[in-house]
Amino acid sequence: MSKPKSVSYADSGVHLEALDAVKARIGKAVASTHGPEVLSRHGAFGGLFHLVNLPERDPVLVASVDGVGTKVKVAQMAGRFDGLGHDIVNHCIDDLLVGGARPLFFLDYLASSRMKNEVVEGVVTSIADACKQSGIALLAGETAEMPGVYCEGEFDVVGCIVGVIGKEDIIDGSRIAPGNVLLGLPSTGLHTNGYSLARRVLVDTPGRSLDDPVLGSDISVGEALLAPHKSYFHQIFKWKNNEISINGLSHITGGGYEGNLIRVIPGGCKCIVDTKAWEPLPIFRHLQETGPIEAKEMYRVFNMGIGMIAMIPAEQQAQALELVPEAVVVGRIEAGNGIELTGL
Repeated sequence: MSKPKSVSYADSGVHLEALDAVKARIGKAVASTHGPEVLSRHGAFGGLFHLVNLPERDPVLVASVDGVGTKVKVAQMAGRFDGLGHDIVNHCIDDLLVGGARPLFFLDYLASSRMKNEVVEGVVTSIADACKQSGIALLAGETAEMPGVYCEGEFDVVGCIVGVIGKEDIIDGSRIAPGNVLLGLPSTGLHTNGYSLARRVLVDTPGRSLDDPVLGSDISVGEALLAPHKSYFHQIFKWKNNEISINGLSHITGGGYEGNLIRVIPGGCKCIVDTKAWEPLPIFRHLQETGPIEAKEMYRVFNMGIGMIAMIPAEQQAQALELVPEAVVVGRIEAGNGIELTGL
């Protein structure tokens, strides 16, 4: 009888040497985000972050985790992966900002049926770049090949972020009151939500593609859909550092306006959003008309051009707009309950 042929890990679809080579190449990008607070070396089993000399009084750690969703399928179709790193980092930063926290460090997870060098390097180096832009450390990460779990060519990107805030400075919406105004900060596009609907309308329908022009603009559907999620770190902290009283914040992600504003508006307060206060980005008009999609559904699924809403006292409106001139007054808080969208 002949001796059975030896079976390797590579035969089952996992390529350790290739993964190790990619990890070595991205090590420099990861290390570039490390300051003296990072005590671990790249490749360690756990990231070490020294909580020393924090300016926050009575510090509280804040953590959040999220993914990019089906935006990865658009990136895969377009063969563009560098923006996904900004998507996952900035989405997590914005979730942290809602509570007023300052981000400290980030961890990433990238999984696929088969790791491709251009995907891993594009995503991880852009994660590092996004971390540097907000002054946070890319502390640790994981890449995993899982054939049989993911379909051939499929991959996923997930991130976890940890930040800090002084206990007395936590923003939880409890200070929101009638008379507050709503200031909206513009988005760059869909950010990381609503892509299942967007793909069905703009890509999966026969005769339509990522190369189609967006109505009323000079960019393609692919370019508009892959515009990176915006970080509002610098704008929110410009307000905080200049003593603007931010009574509440809402990150407009999955669930749109009603689904996200209701998470921070306290009882006895009615949040009124004037949808005519700003002009939605061309990609949203293109989506609505191409669908067609009803206006109410658009504002229930997408951010429609406003990615973050702050509730501040009306008497600070002029100062807040001077500090962050791109902000737009999009509504107000009145006595009552619930969320109301006008102008639809």
